[in-house]
Amino acid sequence: MRRREFITLLGGAAAAWPLAARAQQGERMRRIGILADEGWSPIDSLKQGLRMLGYVEGQNLEIVYRFAAGQAERYPGLAAELVALPVEVIVALGTPASVAAKRATEAIPIVVQTGDPVAAGLVRDLAHPGGNVTGFSGQAADAEGKRLELLKELLPSLSRVAVLVNPANSFSVLALDSARSGAIALGLRLDPVEVSSVADLERALPALRSDRPGAVLASTRF
Repeated sequence: MRRREFITLLGGAAAAWPLAARAQQGERMRRIGILADEGWSPIDSLKQGLRMLGYVEGQNLEIVYRFAAGQAERYPGLAAELVALPVEVIVALGTPASVAAKRATEAIPIVVQTGDPVAAGLVRDLAHPGGNVTGFSGQAADAEGKRLELLKELLPSLSRVAVLVNPANSFSVLALDSARSGAIALGLRLDPVEVSSVADLERALPALRSDRPGAVLASTRF
């Protein structure tokens, strides 16, 4: 299949990927897959951007949705379903979804919205990603030390910080390592709190209120 043009807009940012001929060359139905935890707002921005390019869901575009619903272990199976259909592009929101999509296929283009694609092993580098993955990142995992510095500036007496971390998310684990290095430099004690799902978060919040750390650093991603 010839792939020439398909532009994906996510959350007000643009990520381009070569795909098939322009819409005016024919009304063949295109199929893209969405892999995410739930129906987040970037999906609406994606659909709006596609409409601007002449791709309208239900007319010349089919969007297949696969949501993990807070269960990160479902991502590999959901990614495999999209590959098996197949879809022409996978749009993956979040690091676990992006990693699962990359592991599922080396042929289908993948557009990611993730924290640190280099640290997560999704791309070689941001300037030259290589492979079949493109997209954009929202935050670098090594920025957690800087976030701790800002907390210390705001709260000079700060001595203990609780860190919400998702052990199933590679970005979150890398962020915790960065936070630990920053905490040593600042003389802070870190208390990691594992949060792998919404249910874990709901249990963790009352415990944090009782434990009363000086601050809470949210490094988790579902």
